[in-house]
Amino acid sequence: MSSITLKNIKKLYPITPEEVKANKRAAKKRKADIPEPDDGFVPNLQITDEGVVAVQNFNLEIKDKEFVVLVGPSGCGKSTTLRMIAGLEEISDGELYIGDVYSNNIAPRDRNIAMVFQNYSLYPHMSVYDNMAFSLKLAKLPKEEIDRKVKEAAKTLEITQILDRLPKALSGGQRQRVAIGRAIVRQPQVILMDEPLSNLDAKLRGQMRSEIIRLRQKINTTFVYVTHDQVEAMTLGDRIVVMRDGFIQQVGTPQDVFNHPTNVFVAGFIGTPQINFFHHVPLTIKNGDYYITIQGKDIRLSEKHQQALKENKQPEIETIVGVRPVHVEMKDTGFTGKIEVSEMMGSEVHLHINLNGDDIVAVIPTANLDLNTVALGKDFTFDFNPSLIHIFDAETEKNLI
Repeated sequence: MSSITLKNIKKLYPITPEEVKANKRAAKKRKADIPEPDDGFVPNLQITDEGVVAVQNFNLEIKDKEFVVLVGPSGCGKSTTLRMIAGLEEISDGELYIGDVYSNNIAPRDRNIAMVFQNYSLYPHMSVYDNMAFSLKLAKLPKEEIDRKVKEAAKTLEITQILDRLPKALSGGQRQRVAIGRAIVRQPQVILMDEPLSNLDAKLRGQMRSEIIRLRQKINTTFVYVTHDQVEAMTLGDRIVVMRDGFIQQVGTPQDVFNHPTNVFVAGFIGTPQINFFHHVPLTIKNGDYYITIQGKDIRLSEKHQQALKENKQPEIETIVGVRPVHVEMKDTGFTGKIEVSEMMGSEVHLHINLNGDDIVAVIPTANLDLNTVALGKDFTFDFNPSLIHIFDAETEKNLI
């Protein structure tokens, strides 16, 4: 059984009292220099008198044979969490179970876990075959069994023809396949992947994502995958874990996280192009119904929103409203702004529209579209379906629905 359970996991890196004071001063200064909390500023990880807390209050159950992706910006604690599962980082507090076995103090080599690193970590003086066979030789398996396992893994990854080559003679994609082959040849109960595609170009990343999806269907094991690329997270994961500053922000299927972000951070991090935000939007009640007012226009919220807000007895407050670019529709009436950027993507065009100082991004299908209407400098009128908007409390930044 290859389930993983993390209970109240915490990782703290001790630092000197002088470093604590210096970091607190720097964090305070940076925060003082930023007038608004929603302008892209990401606060430092929590700094205590004991040190820097990289991961805190991390609770997650990963099912047997599940593919879970940890995603978040650089420095959010996702790689640290992965390394604690692998045993490469000591757990400061909390409990780790692999299967039903308490694993905090089990040595990495005894956890039956394989890890694929960002930089491949291949032995340059060994052939592909020997790189893949190395761990099996250390385990003193019979030569015939080693040969069978290596060739089976090579066939699965379609690298049989390069088994006799050295890593320096391989492309980036081939090296990554070898690194994955070295992991799966051991038939581990868990495979950990730490940003394995970040060194590849865009085209190759797309190909390797497909390879990993196919690989997952061929081998029966649990995957934990770390990335800062939300496209990888959305395409690969059964569930994704969105992290920020060492804390879990949301856990769910890719579609759940996209359609129902728990807060402003998740809504802004997940989705390409990034979601549009309207700030300082009043939520008001008129004749028993809820309305929002965006740039002077009153919008009655959908029945879904009405029901949820009424059940929660939501008072009138200031909100942040999020609208996905794919939900912005070209209309004859609605909001009108000027097109400042028009990016032709083939089947769709990405527009940046200046709406009284707000930069609104719209994704418009090009089928049956007169391209002259989306040229630079043109006025563009648009609207959006009220049922597809997201409404967040401006103070707590939590989703009201």
